[in-house]
Amino acid sequence: MPYYTRLGQIPRKRHTQFRQPDGSLYSEQLVGTLGFSGLSSLLYHKNPPTQIKRVGEPQPFSPKLLKDRPLQPTHLRTLPQTSTGTDYLGARQTLLANADVALSICNPSQARMDYYYKNALADEVIFVHEGRGELWSQLGKVAFEPGDYVVIPRTIIHQFHFEEGPVRLLIIESFSPVETCRRYRNHFGQLLEHSPYCERDIRPPHELVTEDDDRGEYRVLVKRDGALHELIYAHTPFDVVGWDGYFFPYATSIHDFEPITGRIHQPPPVHQHFEAHNFVICSFVPRLFDYHPEAIPAPYNHSNVDSDEVLYYVAGNFMSRRGVDLASFTLHPSGLPHGPHPGTVEASIGKKETHELAVMVDTFRPLYLTETALQYEDTGYPMSWNPNYPHAGPKPADMMD
Repeated sequence: MPYYTRLGQIPRKRHTQFRQPDGSLYSEQLVGTLGFSGLSSLLYHKNPPTQIKRVGEPQPFSPKLLKDRPLQPTHLRTLPQTSTGTDYLGARQTLLANADVALSICNPSQARMDYYYKNALADEVIFVHEGRGELWSQLGKVAFEPGDYVVIPRTIIHQFHFEEGPVRLLIIESFSPVETCRRYRNHFGQLLEHSPYCERDIRPPHELVTEDDDRGEYRVLVKRDGALHELIYAHTPFDVVGWDGYFFPYATSIHDFEPITGRIHQPPPVHQHFEAHNFVICSFVPRLFDYHPEAIPAPYNHSNVDSDEVLYYVAGNFMSRRGVDLASFTLHPSGLPHGPHPGTVEASIGKKETHELAVMVDTFRPLYLTETALQYEDTGYPMSWNPNYPHAGPKPADMMD
């Protein structure tokens, strides 16, 4: 993130002697991206973070992409899947992916991870649909609740600690740094006055995690090159006494995203929340509809000439869709026009507001379904713009809150 943060104890100058009470040196570690040119933070450990005791065998951890499917709109219903596995990594099911981004669901039944995890190649944005708890990392604790985006930069070792109750997560894995939107920042990196959110809405770690280093073996699972690599370390990774810099995990809420509205229908970029290389993440939130006296609140038909559009439905009724559930995905690929379902355009006229919540991911290279996604597919969805199609979901008049 483009602002400076510090937590705990640090020396006055970088790369200088910083000693523990017993006279030994704290171990300094730089974490960051883009070599030494990207955002970074300096961490100070009680023990060297390099002491590997044992290396396990790598385990495959990569989805199988389906690249020979027909070009068509796709609807995936995941709501009935209350649990996708026991632990956090085992519960991940990747449904859509390409070389830039992967989208997964994760509904773990186990409240606490008994290992540490690091994604060595990708930033991860975890949207919390259901569940509460804390993210623990080398840089401290970040509390989260429904509606939060938890952003974890690559290389950060972390654990999730969930409270009792159902957990439903959307995980967006980015193989480039996830950033705030360029058009909402000045050249210093500060979010501008017209940005739909600002630094006050970003919650960095607030308390360091300091574990007793008495077990002698600490299991860290590292995701890299389509596999999980097991490394056993001699010391806990949660032994940081202080850090400072611009590189840290954080949470920000979809409920703090302020919508941009106008007299006539606004294009999708006004909903943009984050950006990365070759894709963006958008937030659809409760908002007033267009206020021109002859405005049509429903979106117009459009062709995705350069992007695939994915919508993940979080809450409320989406004005332009019929037959979708909460926790559904719709994929509208580039090369095909798409737009409102029959009846929804007329039904939207005269409506003053909506209470919908949705997360949208627009990619600039084609997305592919995975084998895992097929179990959730609504095979009739491509034909659902036919006026005689028997929709199972709400009728048009019920689509507006």
